[in-house]
This record gives sequence, structure tokens and C-alpha cells, in this order.
Amino acid sequence: MRSPALRHVLTHLITPLLMCLGMGLAYMGAFVHPEPNHMPVAVVGSGPETKVLAQTIKDTAGDKLDVRTVPTRAAAVDLLRSRTVTGAYVPSAKAPELIVASAASDMGATAVEQVFTPLADRQGVALKVTDVAKPVADDPTGQGLFFLLIAVSIGSYASVAALGTAAAGLPMRIRALLAVGVSAVVGGIGALLAGPVFHLAHHDLAGVWGMAWLYSAGILLVGVGLHTFLKRWTTLTMMVLFVMLNFTSSGGLFRPELQNGFFGTLHAFWNGAGFLEGVRSLLYFGGDGLGRDVWTLAVWLLAGLVVTAIAAAHERTRTTRDATVVVPESPAELAALAEEAEEETEEAVGV
Repeated sequence: MRSPALRHVLTHLITPLLMCLGMGLAYMGAFVHPEPNHMPVAVVGSGPETKVLAQTIKDTAGDKLDVRTVPTRAAAVDLLRSRTVTGAYVPSAKAPELIVASAASDMGATAVEQVFTPLADRQGVALKVTDVAKPVADDPTGQGLFFLLIAVSIGSYASVAALGTAAAGLPMRIRALLAVGVSAVVGGIGALLAGPVFHLAHHDLAGVWGMAWLYSAGILLVGVGLHTFLKRWTTLTMMVLFVMLNFTSSGGLFRPELQNGFFGTLHAFWNGAGFLEGVRSLLYFGGDGLGRDVWTLAVWLLAGLVVTAIAAAHERTRTTRDATVVVPESPAELAALAEEAEEETEEAVGV
């Protein structure tokens, strides 16, 4: 009696222990040791001295920096507004200037300032720092959007667990419609938090809601479809996809140029990065790059629709089998049914 009970407990401890390991590996791997990794910067000027300076900076920094030259300050500002570079240095014997866009990444602006300040120090002059895209005063570090991402994500993947248990007996098309409806509500909550509550978004609040809805719908549809196959393991899978890999690669705390290649690569196509960079584009950069981010979220939404369609087809094939009522005839069968019900309950509270 004790041995099966102990085995039952140990089996149920697998999920939280894997969550502990996964969260530690993901968060500590992504955030503990940030340093420039091919961080793109520019040196302003067109003469031979500018080219020599740029090459010297590159030789000194190695793989930490990707250095280019641009002919004019206006061209450098354009690169910053398109988030092509993290910072641009304007050499001068008396008044060197560093141009940044902290709304793209406060940490990135700080890192690039640390790179170029020693140049001015060696000249014995102060480095002037010009910020061409500041976050709003209510979000001075620009990290409020990252916490908005967390709120919308949790609302989305937690709703997957609720739909997986409470709506398990409904047809897949109904569950899919519920997912779309719930995602609209989650997006509305996100817009409410971003606008009237914390004032992160002073304009384009409808666009923020649309991005949040698109992002949330992708998560919910992926989760609802996966639940058909994964059952109690759905929560763990959702945490891996939309917490461990998602938050760490979103660029909310550190953009990819301050992370290792793994998270930098994920940033290019993961849905959290698509949402966060899309909202940044909308609020601070005049919509530059927004189309790419919307397409990223649309692809994830399409993936969710595909997964739910496959799940619906799978469920149709087992309709006859599931319609057959099996009356348990032994304590073992009763225990199996009870454990299955317990696993469904565990999934609902596992978030």
C-alpha cells in the first residue's frame, strides 16, 4: 500500500522539479551574465580618421561589437530609430557625442555608453549623451512593457489549463472559439493595464490591444490543441514554450545583442519578442518594423490553428471509443479513473 502511494507522490513531483530546473536554466542562462555580443554600433564621419577609429574600436572589442561608419549624424539617428544600431558615436576633439535610443533598450543604451565613455575620458573631455527615443515618464526604464508581456502571457497560458479541464467535454470548435474570446478579454486587460492604469501607452491603445489579442490567441490555440495529446503535461509544456523560452528571448530586459546566440536567435521569431518589439514600434518608433512583428504573431496564430485542427481530427477518430461507457469492475480500475481525474485537477491549479 505504501509503495504505490509513495510512487504516486514521486510521480507528481516530477512536474514541479522540472519547472524548477527549467526556470533556473532559462532565466539564469539568459540574464545572469549579460555582455555585448555583436552589439551593432556606428561611428559618424566619412574621413580616413573615422575609418581608423572604427577599425580600432572593432579590433579592441572583438566579437562584442559590430562597428560601422555612417557619413552624417542624421543617418545615424535614422539607424537608431529603426533599431539597426544600439548607439552612434560622433567624434569631436572638444565635444564628442553619443546618440542612443533608450526606448529600444535601456540596458543597451547603458552598455554602449560604457563602451564609448573611455574614448572621451582619454581626450580629457565629457561625453555628451543624446537620447533620441526616450520612454514615457511613467516607465523611465522602458521595462514596463516586459511586465505587461508577463501579465498577458500568464493570463493566456493559465486560461489554457482552465479550458482544458472545464471545457474538456465540448467540441474542439467550441473550445477554439472560447480561446479566441478569452484572448480578446486578456488583450483588453493588457490594454487597460498599459493605458489607464499604469500609463505605459499614451497613444495607440487600440493597437496595443490588437497586438495583445493576437499574441494571446496564438498561445491559447496552441495550448488548447496540445491538451488533446499532452493532458497533464500541457501546463509544463506551456511554461517551457511561453515562459522559459519566451520571456528570456523577448528583449524585455536585455535585447539579443546583450545575450548569447541561443536567446538572440529565438528573439528573431519567438512570439514574445514579436509582441514586445511590436508594441515598442507602435509606441516609440512610429510603427517602424511593426509589420514584421505582426507577421511573427500571425504565424504563431496560424500554428495554433493548425494544432487545434489536428487535435479536432484526432478527437473525431476516437469519438466512438469515447462514447462507449466502461463500468469499472475492480478497485484498480476505480483507482485509475480517480488518478486521471486528479491529474486533470492538478493541471488546473498547476499554473
